[in-house]
Amino acid sequence: MDAQGRGRADDIDPADQWVLNPNTGEYELRLAPSAAQSAVPGPRESGGRGTTAGPRGSGGRGATGTGGAGGARRTAPARRPGASAPGDEAPSPRRRTSAPAEAAAGRRGRRPVPKKAKGRKVLMWTGGSLAFVLVAGAASAYLYYEHLNDNITSVSDDGAGTGGFSKDRAINILLIGTDKRTGKGNEGYGDKDSAGHADTTLVLHVSKDRTNATVLSIPRDLITDIPDCPTTQDDGSEEVIPGKQRTRFNNSLGQEDRTPSCTMRTITELTGLKMDHFMVADFNAVKTLTSAVGGVDVCLAKDIKDPDSKLDLPKGEHTIEGEEALAFVRTRHSVGFGGDLSRIELQQQFLGSMLRKLKSNETLTSPSKMIKLAEAGTKALTVDSQINTIKRLADLGAELGKFDTKNLTFATVPVVDNPAEKVKATVVLKEPQAQQLFAMVRDDVSLTDVKQQKKKEKTAEAARLKGTKAPASEVRVRILNGGAVAGSAQETLSWLQVEEGVTKSENAGNAEQPLAKTTLEYAPGQADQARRLADIMGLSGAAMKPGESVDNSQGVPAMTLTLGKDFEGAGVPLTTPAKVPEDVQKATADKVQCAK
Repeated sequence: MDAQGRGRADDIDPADQWVLNPNTGEYELRLAPSAAQSAVPGPRESGGRGTTAGPRGSGGRGATGTGGAGGARRTAPARRPGASAPGDEAPSPRRRTSAPAEAAAGRRGRRPVPKKAKGRKVLMWTGGSLAFVLVAGAASAYLYYEHLNDNITSVSDDGAGTGGFSKDRAINILLIGTDKRTGKGNEGYGDKDSAGHADTTLVLHVSKDRTNATVLSIPRDLITDIPDCPTTQDDGSEEVIPGKQRTRFNNSLGQEDRTPSCTMRTITELTGLKMDHFMVADFNAVKTLTSAVGGVDVCLAKDIKDPDSKLDLPKGEHTIEGEEALAFVRTRHSVGFGGDLSRIELQQQFLGSMLRKLKSNETLTSPSKMIKLAEAGTKALTVDSQINTIKRLADLGAELGKFDTKNLTFATVPVVDNPAEKVKATVVLKEPQAQQLFAMVRDDVSLTDVKQQKKKEKTAEAARLKGTKAPASEVRVRILNGGAVAGSAQETLSWLQVEEGVTKSENAGNAEQPLAKTTLEYAPGQADQARRLADIMGLSGAAMKPGESVDNSQGVPAMTLTLGKDFEGAGVPLTTPAKVPEDVQKATADKVQCAK
């Protein structure tokens, strides 16, 4: 059956759209008029037939071809029309080159991009100085699917991550820019003969409901501890690279053969956030991707002439790409206080502008730009092995592209000069602001004013804290350790009995399953006791779980307090801050800010 006879455009088998051109003797992709095209297809359910590019489901058939402005050529398997396209993991060894896609498209006229396509953008984030790039969003007719798969370089996360993102929870991605000298034309950058460092490090957190996102910039000169790193070797064996205490954060990559998985572990130790994936980019990423998108708009509040980065731009607005873009994100001596923290602010401005450019119709509706981005993005990245195909990157991109730019907040981890140094060269965490910021991100609290939960849900949580409170002496509770450090249950028991007068409490040992957050479960008749204990412990309404009571060791009904991984010690409040701590530098991606 031909493509025209399949009914809905979504049901068309892309393989049936390849037909023989008698003039050239080559197979060409002929798009049926009924198959509405969009530069950014929306996600489909997994299974069945569908294109193999963009946020489509797994399995099924897919077309493999590209085309675009400027006579870009398609590459397609040499097969009869209607044959199955190669799958995700088995690229065809034989290819034939067809006529330019413009020829087929020109015969049918240009199709308008559906308005719905804008809301179904596919966002793929690169690491380091570039950080945010749309690389997987074109229709199947615009991607050399297997060719792009071959472009991708991946390494193991060595068990440091979660094993992969999930659609039903928040997403954490580590983005690293390395100063290793790789690629032609980069001889003047970085340290000669160095394995490179984690020169620019960003943690991207996308909320569970996908309404907002936060990007934490980690200063490279932050003094921290690097944990032991089990690392997969080329022969498949595992070697544990010893950790290092009180060292610069940027030593978590490259030095002593540390891989990105070591940086993942360091981030988890530092922030309490476990990463789903990592992406690493070198100097070439900034140059090639800014050129592919047609340049990025930046603004300077003063003239900048930096001989070290080779940036020479007058005051005002500019569109930069290639070498000039790289010089912009590397400069630091001519902005702010001339250090790494000033450079971070400059990079955040650049990334916000880059994101706005990428999510604009000017980019999303241009096949030629999408092709260039796909080529440049896949070549510039090193990713973890969980996302080492276009299909997997596209699935991730579909989730990352759902939030509005105005709800993306850049924030720099709060730091102060290292007090142990006479000549200030490194920084340490500023407390308690740093821990408060980490807690907000861990608990999925937006740094903007976006509403993350339904009003009804928030109202219900707040209501749990309102009402009468029983005397502390009447609070009956079992304490379990559900992920806190060893001894936390006993410590809390002693504190409650001696300091707070909660004498009807007991240590019930370890919970059956670990919990990320501390919870208090209680029966309806124990609500007044729950409110008192929540007041004593500093629990939020979200931590209070109406449910059932459990008999304690005396056979008397009691509440159950389970100490989760967020528990920091007896007497330390567990309420997540509702507002960003003071002195935290932050900016949103939707606003233009001129570098000073």
